[in-house]
Amino acid sequence: MKVLICGAGIAGLTLGWWLRRAGAEVTVVERAAGPRDDGYMIDFFGAGYDVAERMGILTELHGTSADIAEIVYLDGRGRRAGGLSYDSARAMAGGRVLSIMRGDLERILRSSLDPGTEIRYGTSVTAIRDVPGGVDVELTDGGVHRADLLVGADGLHSVVRRLVFGPEERYLRLLGYHTASYLVRDAGLAEEVGRRALLVGVPDRQAGIYPTRDGDLAAWLVHASPGTVLPADTRAEITSRYRGMGGLVDRVLAHCPEGPYYDQVAQIRMPGWTRGRVTLLGDAAHAVSLMAGQGSSMAMAGAHLLATELLGAGVEAALERYERRMRPFVLGKQRSGRGAARWMVPHEAWRITLRNRLFGLADLPGGTAVMGRAFRRLSAGV
Repeated sequence: MKVLICGAGIAGLTLGWWLRRAGAEVTVVERAAGPRDDGYMIDFFGAGYDVAERMGILTELHGTSADIAEIVYLDGRGRRAGGLSYDSARAMAGGRVLSIMRGDLERILRSSLDPGTEIRYGTSVTAIRDVPGGVDVELTDGGVHRADLLVGADGLHSVVRRLVFGPEERYLRLLGYHTASYLVRDAGLAEEVGRRALLVGVPDRQAGIYPTRDGDLAAWLVHASPGTVLPADTRAEITSRYRGMGGLVDRVLAHCPEGPYYDQVAQIRMPGWTRGRVTLLGDAAHAVSLMAGQGSSMAMAGAHLLATELLGAGVEAALERYERRMRPFVLGKQRSGRGAARWMVPHEAWRITLRNRLFGLADLPGGTAVMGRAFRRLSAGV
């Protein structure tokens, strides 16, 4: 089987790993000029954690996990407003959770690939044509690649989805928030933060500051915004939006680079992910949004399922089974993502107060079990 994967992110690399392991011929194209070093932290748990375990990369992932002792909620003046120990947070996920940089997950996946997996950076797709038993794909380097299957694993703003299924606006559902992230290299500030993950929340805004394994800090910012157009100067937008949330946040803002990661918080909702010998995977098919917090995990779970089906049946039957089995899981995660927004970045101060106090219950006797059930329901998309 010859498979062309568009996108060398979490979904594409995981799919390539499983398909090459079974002997498929895999080529990955990626429009970025080289491997990316995304500066934001993810809580990695659920189905993706299980897939990583099957792939034998958990030890390496543990080696990159941040050494966090406590999650602390702060108010706009920098005062403690709630929190819980990281041991309690870990117990809520059954002990199977890691706080890692997304770039580290991508790097480990890439390094674990079979050497026979070709990755072409600086290359994307320009046209797609069906041919008997396969697909011809024109690439930006001028070449034409014939494959049995084309997989669009090229993220929220997928080129493959646009070429095959139509304009992005048909499927993009904005949740009313913008988000940004970047790395902060400030030894004094990192020492002050210590082993705490700090979340500063005020109505319509939240700033997260996380210690990384390397001694840096990862900043993750989310704010309510009805705007459908991204600002021209993202650094100026970030500075104006988050200024006044306390001295700690102001110090983090001082390190905001030109052109940080910045995007709308959105979901992709489609009636189908497959057309002929083209299918979509990960965020390209079903972005659940950063509010759900499981995009990487979902990408790995979907990639493993797609590979399993492709290796057990003909392409058409495999794609039908992949979508039929994955869709209920996706819909549940998307529901939980939409619901989580009300509590992650509340519009009302009372919701912030209630959230902060509720999470603190996990440190009380029996609290981990109660919060763990709620966490597992959220993880399952119930």
